[in-house]
Amino acid sequence: MPNGKPAGVACNHLTAERRCAIFGLPERPQVCAAFMADEQVCGSSAEEALRILGWWEQATA
Repeated sequence: MPNGKPAGVACNHLTAERRCAIFGLPERPQVCAAFMADEQVCGSSAEEALRILGWWEQATA
């Protein structure tokens, strides 16, 4: 997403399994490559991660 990802919009590089389709490839954005998963951000499950990320998107909109 050349101009960034708007809040509430899924990344266009996610697979149906919510995995990065360009992981490890040179075109993967630096912000994604630098992201370090942390329980405070990601929770302990995919569902919890989506809730937390939704909250962060709303809080920083």
